[in-house]
Amino acid sequence: MKWLHFVCCFLYTEIDEVRNMILFVSGRCDIPAFYSEWFFNRLHEGYVDVRNPYNEHQISRIILDGNFVDCILFCTKDPAPMLERLDEISFPFLFHVTLTGYHQDIEPGIPDKRKIIQAVKQLSEKIGKERVIIRYDPILLSPRYQPVYHEKAFASLCDQLQGYVDTYIISFVDLYKNTRKNAARIQLREMTESQMTEIGKRIGQVASRYQVHVQTCAEQIDLHAYGITKGLCIGRDDLKRRLGQDVRLPIGKGVRDTCGCLPTVDIGDYNACAHYCAYCYANYDEKRIRENMRKHDPKSSVLIGHIHAEDHIAIRKDNKKW
Repeated sequence: MKWLHFVCCFLYTEIDEVRNMILFVSGRCDIPAFYSEWFFNRLHEGYVDVRNPYNEHQISRIILDGNFVDCILFCTKDPAPMLERLDEISFPFLFHVTLTGYHQDIEPGIPDKRKIIQAVKQLSEKIGKERVIIRYDPILLSPRYQPVYHEKAFASLCDQLQGYVDTYIISFVDLYKNTRKNAARIQLREMTESQMTEIGKRIGQVASRYQVHVQTCAEQIDLHAYGITKGLCIGRDDLKRRLGQDVRLPIGKGVRDTCGCLPTVDIGDYNACAHYCAYCYANYDEKRIRENMRKHDPKSSVLIGHIHAEDHIAIRKDNKKW
């Protein structure tokens, strides 16, 4: 199949081959929480344009139909804005919802966690608990957040979501360049293997008590002795099981050496998320975040700003990352 689009004076590229992809919404910013209207507009328009973060005039156009997209993975800290419009999504989809025990010193822009927990319950009731996975991550250590704190916070989460969620993903904080600049302010401590093991043991005991499955994500440490498996956020067999149907899936590998997940295509932008999490690698410049959010137009085909005459648009045919 060949696709060829001409609009105004923008440059387009013709492609000859189409490979299916998993749409990631999003690892760069929280689209469900802040830009859900834009996302649903893109669904109804049938395509979304994504700027290359390393070359702003290079744009990938993703055709939003079953010939291009297998399924959608939503990643969010607040699914509430999407709850009433889920029936507008024609693709198979699942949610990863990040829920931690941190306070506003770490997650200053997160809504009241009690409201998010209620939203997760509603989400689970609407789409089934097999399609709702909770991410208790990243786990970090500071004078305020010690292993016993994480044990209690995780237990509280399992208690409140009992019957609504059966799978939790954990990981330990990575000290990216953009994370290190917050390290002094929050007194972030680099974690030793023994500390990870202690936390894993505590979380494993809680998981056993509540009979939920816990797995790590992109971690080298082995915690299977405590009932915590090495898992994939997006694994082929698990995805088929959770979606309840067979899907065509891309080949490839995840974004990191320790990640065995299937590759995804992220439609978000960096520095476009107002959660302002201290551990985030993708949103580190508060001034740019405010500027980008002001530029956002729900009716635009790109998340931030608009298409310009000097932009080059190519229809994306694979799952390769920029």
